[in-house]
Amino acid sequence: MFGDMMGMMGKLKETQAKVEATKKRLDTVTLQESSSDNLLNVTITANRVLKEITIDDNLLHDKEQLEDYLILTINAAIAKATQVNETELAAVAKDGMPNIPGMDSLFK
Repeated sequence: MFGDMMGMMGKLKETQAKVEATKKRLDTVTLQESSSDNLLNVTITANRVLKEITIDDNLLHDKEQLEDYLILTINAAIAKATQVNETELAAVAKDGMPNIPGMDSLFK
């Protein structure tokens, strides 16, 4: 039993290292999101860090419209990045978890 516990602890440490490596890798994964008319473009990492915002000159004349575009497009980019982030981290965590009945439903 003690050997099983040590093996499980080793596996958990290995999984933790894989999760940290995945988080670092997600810093390099960039996603693009654009407004429906492509007047505003956002680049974000899978760790939800904004990298670039490109605004068409036509949006610079209407502050309220620009604000609306920013909110909608940035929120869509964050949602997309969150989906990628959670999917990647859940896959790593699930792969490293010991086979405990009922636990696999937590990572679906």
